[in-house]
Amino acid sequence: MSGATQDRWGSQLEYLLSCLGYAVGIGNLWRFPYLCYRNGGGAFLIPYFLTLIICGIPLVYLETTLGQFASAGCISVFNINPLFKGAGYAVIVLNVIASIYFSAIMSYPILYIYHSMSSPLPWQSCGNSWNTVNCTEYPFQITGNSSFFTSNGSITTPEDEYFHRHLLQVSPNINHIGSIVAPVFWCNLICWILVYLCICNGVKSVGKIVYFTVLFPYVVLSVLFVRGITLPGAWKGIMFYIFPDWAQLAKPKVWADAATQIFFSLGPGWGGLVSMSSFNKFHYNNLRSSMIIPIVNSATSIWAGFVVFSVLGFAAERTNVPVSQVATAGPGLAFVTYPATVTMMPAPNLWAITFFVMLFFLGIDTMFVTIEAIIAGLLDEFPRFKSRKRIIAFITCVVLFSFSIICNTEGGLHVIGLLDSHVAILCVPLVCALEIIAAVYTYENFSFDVLFMTGRPLRRIWMVLWRYVILFILLVITLYSLLEVSSLAGWFITLVSVVCIPIYAAKVLLRAEGSLLERIRASCRPSNDWGPSEPEKRREWELLKKQKADIFPLNDLDKY
Repeated sequence: MSGATQDRWGSQLEYLLSCLGYAVGIGNLWRFPYLCYRNGGGAFLIPYFLTLIICGIPLVYLETTLGQFASAGCISVFNINPLFKGAGYAVIVLNVIASIYFSAIMSYPILYIYHSMSSPLPWQSCGNSWNTVNCTEYPFQITGNSSFFTSNGSITTPEDEYFHRHLLQVSPNINHIGSIVAPVFWCNLICWILVYLCICNGVKSVGKIVYFTVLFPYVVLSVLFVRGITLPGAWKGIMFYIFPDWAQLAKPKVWADAATQIFFSLGPGWGGLVSMSSFNKFHYNNLRSSMIIPIVNSATSIWAGFVVFSVLGFAAERTNVPVSQVATAGPGLAFVTYPATVTMMPAPNLWAITFFVMLFFLGIDTMFVTIEAIIAGLLDEFPRFKSRKRIIAFITCVVLFSFSIICNTEGGLHVIGLLDSHVAILCVPLVCALEIIAAVYTYENFSFDVLFMTGRPLRRIWMVLWRYVILFILLVITLYSLLEVSSLAGWFITLVSVVCIPIYAAKVLLRAEGSLLERIRASCRPSNDWGPSEPEKRREWELLKKQKADIFPLNDLDKY
C-alpha cells in the first residue's frame, strides 16, 4: 500500500457533506419518529442521546481515525490486525446485499414522482382497475389496532392498494417470486445509471454532487416543516410525538431500541465511514467532524419527526381518528400514509412531488457511499486496477443491478423485507467489535498514531469507552437483534457475510508458523502494509515510532 496514489477530497466540506449524506437517510424519516413516539415520546430522547454520546460518537471517531491514518478502505484497514481481515470482506458482502435491495427501494420514489404528475393523484380514490371490492375511502370505522391508511383485514384503502396491488403487484408471500414488474425494473435501471454517473470519477465527482444531494433535502424538509405546522391538527400530532411518558424508561426494550437506532443510523461497521475518511488529508483533525456528523444526524431525525407528525396530526384531524391509528413506520409511512395525507392538502401534486424528490435524494447519497465503499475496499487490495476505476465502477454497478432484479419482481417487497431485517444485525456489531479489539487491544501504538496524525494526544476517555463500554453495548445490540431472527432464510442472510471472518482467519493461521498460540499472536501483529500511505509520512512515522518506543506505550491508560 505504501506509495500508492490516493484520491483526496477537494475540500473538507465535501468530506463532511458526503458523510452526512451517508448517515442521514430514509431511516431518519420513517423509523426514528415512530420509535420515538412508541417508546415514550420526549422521554425516549434520554437513552437516545446517552447512547449517541457514549457509543455513536466514539465509533464514528474510531472508524474515521483508522481510515484516515492508513488511507485505507474497509478491507485494507484490517492490516492493523491481519487475523481479522475477513471482517473487511464481510463488509463487502454486507454492502453488496444492501445495495441490491436498497436500489429497489430507491426506485419507488421515482415511480411516485412520475405518477404524482397525474391529476387527480391516482391513489386518491377507489374505482380504478387495480382496486378490489374491499377498497374504501375515508371516513370509515377503525377497529382494533389497525392503521387508518392500511388494510385492517376487512377493508383496504386506495393508497394501500395503489402501492401494493398496482405499483408493486405484490405476491402473497416470498415463496411466490413471480415475474418482473416492468415499471419498477426500469426505475431501478434509472437509479443505477444515475449512481454510476455520480460515482464514476470517485470522490472527485461525489464531492461535488453532494453539495446538492445533501443540502436539497434540508431545504425541502424546511418547506415541509413550515407547511406541516400550519395545517389544522398539526400540533395534536406533534404533542403525540414529543409528550414524555417517563414510565417507558423502566423498560429495557426502550434502551435497546435507542442503542439500535443510533448504531444502525450512523453507519459504523458498514465501511462507508472508513472509506470516506481514507480520502482525507493526513493531518486533518477528524475529531470535530466525528462529533458533527452524529449530532447533525440525530438532530435531523428529531426534526424529521416534527415534519412527519405534524402531517399525521393533520390527517388525524381530517379523518377524526386518533393519531396513533395514522402513525406507522417503514415503507408504509413513506409510500402509503404520506401519499394518503397529501391528497387532503391543497395542491396535492406539488406536495407529493416535493416529498418524493426529497426521499429520493435522502436515499441516493447513501447509495453513493455504499457503492464507493465496495469499490474503494477492493481497489485498496488490488491497486493495479486503480487506473481503471471507471471500468471497475461500471462493472460493479452492472453486476449489482443484475442482482437487484430479484427485488423488482412481484415477490420483491418480501425479499427486501427479509434482507433489510437480517443482513446487518450480526455482521455490523461484530465488525465494530473487531475494529475496537484490533485498535486498542492487540495494537500497541494506536494512541501514538493519533498523536502523529493530528498533533493532539488521544484523551483517556476515548480509550475507556472503546475498551470497556462500547463492547458491552455491542453485545447487547447483537443479542437483542438476534432475537428477531425466526426463520432458516433469516439465519442464512444473517450469517452469509459473517462467515468470511472465520474463513479468512483460518487461512491466515494455516499460513503462519509455530504453535496455535504463536500463530495467533503473530497474526494479530500489524502487517508491513499498515501505516500512512504517503511515502514521506510513512518514513517520518517509522522514524518517530522507533525514537518514541520507550516513551509511548500509548495504549496504557496509566500514561494519561
